[in-house]
Amino acid sequence: MPRRRHPETTPRAGREVDRQIIALAVPAFLSLVAEPLFLLADAAIIGHLGTTELAGLGIASVVLRLVVGLCVFLAYATTAAVARQLGAGRRAAALQQGVDGLWLAVVVGAATTVAGLLVTQQVVALFGSGNEVADAASTYLRVAWFGVTPMLLVLAATGVLRGLADTRTPLVVAVAANVVNVVLNVVLVYGLDLGVAGSALGTDLAQLGAAVALVAVVVRLARREGAALRPHADGVRRSARAGGPLLVRTLSLQACLVAMTWCAAGMGATATATHQVATTVWSFLAYALDAVAIAAQTITGTALGAGDAALTREATDRMVRIGLVSGVVTGVLLALTAPVLGPLFTDDPEVVRLLAKVLLVAAVFQPVAGVVFVLDGVLIGAGDGRYLAAVGALVTAGFVPCAVLLASQVSGSTGLVWLWVVFGVVFIGGRAVVLVLRARTDRWMVLGTERH
Repeated sequence: MPRRRHPETTPRAGREVDRQIIALAVPAFLSLVAEPLFLLADAAIIGHLGTTELAGLGIASVVLRLVVGLCVFLAYATTAAVARQLGAGRRAAALQQGVDGLWLAVVVGAATTVAGLLVTQQVVALFGSGNEVADAASTYLRVAWFGVTPMLLVLAATGVLRGLADTRTPLVVAVAANVVNVVLNVVLVYGLDLGVAGSALGTDLAQLGAAVALVAVVVRLARREGAALRPHADGVRRSARAGGPLLVRTLSLQACLVAMTWCAAGMGATATATHQVATTVWSFLAYALDAVAIAAQTITGTALGAGDAALTREATDRMVRIGLVSGVVTGVLLALTAPVLGPLFTDDPEVVRLLAKVLLVAAVFQPVAGVVFVLDGVLIGAGDGRYLAAVGALVTAGFVPCAVLLASQVSGSTGLVWLWVVFGVVFIGGRAVVLVLRARTDRWMVLGTERH
């Protein structure tokens, strides 16, 4: 379908869009960076207990990151729904949708906690670690499962506030929660000698505090607008329906990343260690690009809710340019620092040399990644989850066989470099093609408060 032409916004309106993007993206970036510090603080504190405890935390962290990552739809779907209602001038309806999103988080969190407690031992056993490490991981997880509902409430409440164009409050709460987490961990682990269980408990309590703070803000706003605090079955189901396709999208993307790690693991210890460091660096840079995507969710949902197709198109074009520029900047920085980043993570000269090559490959694809992240945010904000789910499945179907085939033919250092080339071409490049093609049409620009 050819791209339709819309009346152009004025330069003044365009500058206002730029200011809004920056105002939303900067706090969002800082909040995204703050989130991983919970587990980093745990690692720093538990690391002094011993290698066994640290290894156990490593296993538990993988499981928790996967669970929370899959539930990120609670934030994304809520942001889009709230922003759309807000754009239509229906602030009370926006907050009612947000409250229903909170109730969905409670339902999902409670079910996850029960399931997690039942299968903890079996999940840990999948990692094939020794008995002592498995015991430490199980101990941490059994306590940590009780913090899942607060974590999901944080996601949902953050989504509500982002939909209301407030990214500063989640940032303040995230910073405060991290400070409290460190204090609690030190007191519980060392002061009360609770070990690994104390670290998990401290993180649970910090997450609970963050959840209470953010939910309190949403509740206060809902009461001010006269929105009901009790759950509405239709609203909860609507939130679940909107989140379903985004869950499929996330599952498909996670499958690609897991497949990539599996392929790297078969290439030897050096390749595995290098891939781990490269993924860590790449993920950190992704926060900068994801911050613009979060702004895109809010701006797109609000513009569509207001029925303003021209503003939606103008904002999309501007955000794509910002994403491209952000990708170029992060790519250049990555290329320049690639030779010196290795020694910060390891003393192994082979890993250092291989890491420099892999990061240079990653740097080449950063500009494309910048566009992909932004368009992903735009379509999430538009409620175009079904297309994103289909795209995710398509890219997964293309990338995983290519990665596995490559891993079966090439190994060692050369294999890892080519694996990242395939990642850039098929995973990032493939997503770029299908997202750009979608964005050039108007099929995703459904105006009004509901997406049909």
